[in-house]
Amino acid sequence: MSLFLMFLSIFLQYLLKAKYVSNHSEVLWYLSSAESMEATDVLNPALNYGIVVDCGSSGSRVFVYYWPPHNGNPHTLLDVRQMRGHDRMPVVKKIKPGISTLANTPTQASDYLHPLLSFAAAHVPKTKHKETPLYILCTAGMRLLPESQQADILEDLVTDVPLEFDFLFSRSHAEVISGKQEGVYAWIGINFVLGRFEHADDEDATVEVTTGSQNQQPISRRRTVGIMDMGGASLQIAYEVPSAITFSSPQQEEASKSVLAEFNLGCDVEHTQHVYRVYVTTFLGFGGNMARQRYEDRLVNDTLAKNRFLTTQTGLSEDKPYLDPCLPVSLSETVFRDNHTLYLRGQGDWPQCQEAVRPFLGLHNGTMSPGGVYQAPINFSNSEFYGFSEFFYCTEDVLRLGGQYDSQKYSRAAMDYCATKWPILKQRLDNKLFSQQADISRLKYQCFKSAWMYEVLHSGFRFPTEYLSLKTAQLVYDKEVQWTLGAILFKTRFLPLRDLQQETLRQSHPSWLRSSFVYNHHLFSLCILVVVLAILLYILRLRRIHQREQRQAEALNLLWAEEGEALLP
Repeated sequence: MSLFLMFLSIFLQYLLKAKYVSNHSEVLWYLSSAESMEATDVLNPALNYGIVVDCGSSGSRVFVYYWPPHNGNPHTLLDVRQMRGHDRMPVVKKIKPGISTLANTPTQASDYLHPLLSFAAAHVPKTKHKETPLYILCTAGMRLLPESQQADILEDLVTDVPLEFDFLFSRSHAEVISGKQEGVYAWIGINFVLGRFEHADDEDATVEVTTGSQNQQPISRRRTVGIMDMGGASLQIAYEVPSAITFSSPQQEEASKSVLAEFNLGCDVEHTQHVYRVYVTTFLGFGGNMARQRYEDRLVNDTLAKNRFLTTQTGLSEDKPYLDPCLPVSLSETVFRDNHTLYLRGQGDWPQCQEAVRPFLGLHNGTMSPGGVYQAPINFSNSEFYGFSEFFYCTEDVLRLGGQYDSQKYSRAAMDYCATKWPILKQRLDNKLFSQQADISRLKYQCFKSAWMYEVLHSGFRFPTEYLSLKTAQLVYDKEVQWTLGAILFKTRFLPLRDLQQETLRQSHPSWLRSSFVYNHHLFSLCILVVVLAILLYILRLRRIHQREQRQAEALNLLWAEEGEALLP
């Protein structure tokens, strides 16, 4: 009996533990992420490795990833993590300049990448090289080159890299990816790090998803996060569109094809658990620095045009500067364009600055999105977004409001900043009252960039001013999330099939048993044990009852015999 109670206790603890894991998935995912900060155990023969080279416009970086064998559940993705060396630092190396500088000398491409590949080869165990996939993915810099020059560089890589390195590398592993692909990979990366591809539980925010498959019932799964990234030159947004889209016209449907991507992250194309429809687009010229440059170009052109018919000559001399509402009060600035000099004086008027920057969103033809590009609908009542780069800098560097975004607090802080006199702002910088990243340039253009960010968010992307599900961030779980993580996840999504097939060959159980309990074999074993113990306990109980009845019968017979003997004469 005591043995049975012991096993029953273990069984209940297992169920409680399973419930705890389900209801605290975010915490456990964070703890799992923290564990990945340790040095990678290269002596573990079960680990697999993958390499991604990001060939960007200013330089190239190599990232090494690793993952343990797949857990056998076809609905679960590979547990890909960034490799860390003995010093616990990520295994990453960068070289300059960008690979696009080899446009006229494409035969030097493999030599250019040799330091990166040698670095990766030194970290991946030698016995794993032949099964380690290598992907060389080129972005913005290469996209600007003619296709013939792109092809020549890629051809050199495909031909020469295998001669020196025995990684798993083929022609399809070297490519120039589009801005759309890069955005999708970034979206995959952050959602993976946040654990949004895991199964949903009762406490998770969920969405009802309809896929492109015919006769497919909606799927309820964890809500993914959207991302917005504003750099110096471009602006990018990516988010899941869980519901089917109704288009207002054939032209709109055609326009949507370039900004919508539907893909299956799962290893089995028959399963739709990981089919995602993502809206992703990049707006060139909508980054913080380029927006300011376009704004200044307009100021110069408008000032020159007006002064042709006026005698005041505003903006063409220091004593008669143009009053710029998007510069802090009393800040003097000069703009040079085509042998013309425009003199500016900060006015620090936040509402007027908003009005001044709004036309640069290019809202026209009734389309409320930057540049008039088609935008898929967002369910603002059930969504979540992360804002990176300028979204974080604008809220944090001087306003110190990074994290949870509140449009009213942000507006008040931006208005106060713009209205503060320039000498006071410089004094605050000297007193280190701003973040460590803040510098003179940030102070000068904070007023403009904060207004630009606000208008992009609320006028361009139409986020309600009461929207509270936006977080501005630089790191996720204390680490930078690269689009290369999303790339390796997407590229290796079919690899679990190999582990699943090997697991199937190893199993000798009947097919009904394997299909029913392959995902929860520990729970199944405990259930069987409890049933067997219950049966044994029942048999023992029956046996004890039978023995007790026998003893009672024997005692009764003896009593009858004794009473019979007493009645004899």
